[in-house]
Amino acid sequence: MRDEGEAALPDAASASMTAPPAAAPDSGAHTQTPFLLRPAALLLSAGFGAVSVAGFAPLAWFPLPIVTLAALALVWRGVAEQATSRRARAAAWHGFAFGLGLFVSGVSWVFVSLADFGGMPAPLAATATLLFCAILALYPAAVGYLQQRIGGAFAMRALLLIPALWTIGEWLRGTVTGFPWLAWGYAHSPPSPLAGFAPVAGVFGVTLAAALTAGALAALAGVIADRSLGTLRLARAVPPVLVVAALLACGFALRQAAWTEAAGKPLKVALLQGNIAQNLKFDEDWYEKTLAGYRALALATDARLIIWPETAIPRLLSRVDPEYLEDLNARAAARGADMLIGIPYRDEARNYYNSVFSFGASPAQTYSKTHLVPFGEFIPAGFDWILAILHIPLGDFARGPANPSTLAVAGQQVALNICYEDAFGEEIIRQLPQATLLVNVSNIAWFGRSIAPAQHLQIAQMRALETGRAMLRATNTGMTAAINAQGLVEQVLPQFKSAVLEAMVEPRAGATPFVRWGNAPALIVAFTLFGIAVLAARRRKL
Repeated sequence: MRDEGEAALPDAASASMTAPPAAAPDSGAHTQTPFLLRPAALLLSAGFGAVSVAGFAPLAWFPLPIVTLAALALVWRGVAEQATSRRARAAAWHGFAFGLGLFVSGVSWVFVSLADFGGMPAPLAATATLLFCAILALYPAAVGYLQQRIGGAFAMRALLLIPALWTIGEWLRGTVTGFPWLAWGYAHSPPSPLAGFAPVAGVFGVTLAAALTAGALAALAGVIADRSLGTLRLARAVPPVLVVAALLACGFALRQAAWTEAAGKPLKVALLQGNIAQNLKFDEDWYEKTLAGYRALALATDARLIIWPETAIPRLLSRVDPEYLEDLNARAAARGADMLIGIPYRDEARNYYNSVFSFGASPAQTYSKTHLVPFGEFIPAGFDWILAILHIPLGDFARGPANPSTLAVAGQQVALNICYEDAFGEEIIRQLPQATLLVNVSNIAWFGRSIAPAQHLQIAQMRALETGRAMLRATNTGMTAAINAQGLVEQVLPQFKSAVLEAMVEPRAGATPFVRWGNAPALIVAFTLFGIAVLAARRRKL
């Protein structure tokens, strides 16, 4: 069987590199399969994906994902040069291997939440985690398949087609699958020069810039390796070099722009980190200690805005001692302060919500989480049987309002988001430009001592960059942090320590281009590059 549309000989840019002739069949000879078409070669691509994780937090070696994506593009180039009818299939497998290496290395902490805290048997949790990573790996597999099927010169594919498909694929992964974790743009929080693209085009704009840089490096490597070019080699090397230089220069210049302005005097805030172990959080015997611990932290600061983590009080609001909350409310109001406290609640229709309530000098207000975690906060239709395996308390929440309002507290307009809601930039900007501060409350104790908290902090940095607002993160076990409007982490508490982070933060006003237009600019550019690449490939085949 042969893939439709794959009969054409190697494309492009490789036209100058002679493809190996197909071996004539004989009675006893055995043709040797080229290395890149052997199953063992997939380990190379999987390795490139796995080491890419070091480009993200906590190591944050941001150039590394650019290099590994360039390496994957060169693998696809090598596959395209093979005289076989299965090139697109092989390219897809290499993309899948790359993605599997990336996600198994980068999000294996899903196993921790399922097995260690969700009560799922370890073999089943490992299988579920691997299946989840395999689903995510389908996106880079699709990039590999499509770039080969569309074809064209390698330089064109590296500089246009692969970056466009990679960006579109990451956007679809976040939109369709609901898991934008490890999007290439997140590796480029400061100090990467490409961080400058974030206020203009968001994380997917940064992804596109990073993928274009990777494609240019791959194209340059292809030119250097092509000995048949002779004196043309220098001329062919100029475009990719110019692309890299232009991207880095633009990113650096954009980093110097002031997209928002100060809106009033700095505000003193306090972020509470109670450090309640996940296996104790919903333990009735530990409940009073939890309340006493958070009360002590809250009363130990004179900050005007005091932020508690997600579900800091691990009981429904109706079951919390009213005197406890009334005392906190009175103490905060007496000195003109406000507290934001994570408390789940149930309404009259018996719907449960993951919410944050305000107490203190300002009128009482509530924010309820909109973007819920599948299998963690709600069970999708048809999967009720999972409840018999997982033991996750408060796992059947309802969604909050689709267009939430800001909370008017401590003289500010606060755009609140809960846990992994801050992984979706276009949802954060629903409360902008009215908001002067961003606040995230999380409980990442579900992921133990994994790399998930550091990755989540890096995602929060991107939200600050995109919006030109300070981001304040109060978490149960870490990483509690204050991030400024330039995306820089100014203060962070050590993990697994009960403490208060006090910081002076600057409220901001104004709208970045991303606040105005969201992901549209990045997607328009990506689809335009894709269209140009398709037209160029078709014209070449005529």
